[in-house]
Amino acid sequence: MANPYFKFKKFTIWHDKCAMKVGTDGVLLGAWANVDGCVNMLDVGTGTGLIALMLAQRCQANIDAIDIDMDACFQAKENIESSPFALQIDIHHISFLEYVTRTNKKYDLIVSNPPYFTDSLKCPDKKRTVARHTDSLVLSDLINGCCKLLSSGGRIALIVPFDKKEELTDIANSCQLYAIRTTHVIPVPEAAPKRLLVEYTNVPTPTCQENALVIEEARHQYTPEFKVLTKDYYLK
Repeated sequence: MANPYFKFKKFTIWHDKCAMKVGTDGVLLGAWANVDGCVNMLDVGTGTGLIALMLAQRCQANIDAIDIDMDACFQAKENIESSPFALQIDIHHISFLEYVTRTNKKYDLIVSNPPYFTDSLKCPDKKRTVARHTDSLVLSDLINGCCKLLSSGGRIALIVPFDKKEELTDIANSCQLYAIRTTHVIPVPEAAPKRLLVEYTNVPTPTCQENALVIEEARHQYTPEFKVLTKDYYLK
């Protein structure tokens, strides 16, 4: 049986009630997203609350974390309440599209590790299917909704499969979003990129910082770059 929790340096994530468990994608986004100057943040599809907690560890911002799954919201709330960052984070059980129509807030940073398995076979577990597939939230709806909630000069930080790069770029261009940073996430040396970390803003920017990050030198042997990125979170 898989471990029902994952212990980080300053908080513990229980994920036994959640469809999607703690994984590298969430850790990457939580560690990579730029929190500088942020007062209000939004975590779309918070799941266990992992990314919200990682952001809270690095700043004093107020964070709204939303999820369509009730059990995920319960577990995220439990994880957050038992952490040192409980006063910073509010959990909302609501779909993103409904939240967009209901809130008047503007956010300096919106983060999401969105569902992405558009074409893969669906899992018998309905909750895991919702978390993994784009039926409930397509990429264009996510980006358009984020634009409506973004403050002037605010940022959107996402992690998506690398093969979604062209689609995402087209959507961002149509929404007049500008890429500030991109990181090609490569599982092992010489492999093709597997994920794309990307940060957008709604204010024209002349340049985009581009780099690559290799996760492992060999199985369970993390690269120095990955260790530096995640050193404030991982126990080992």
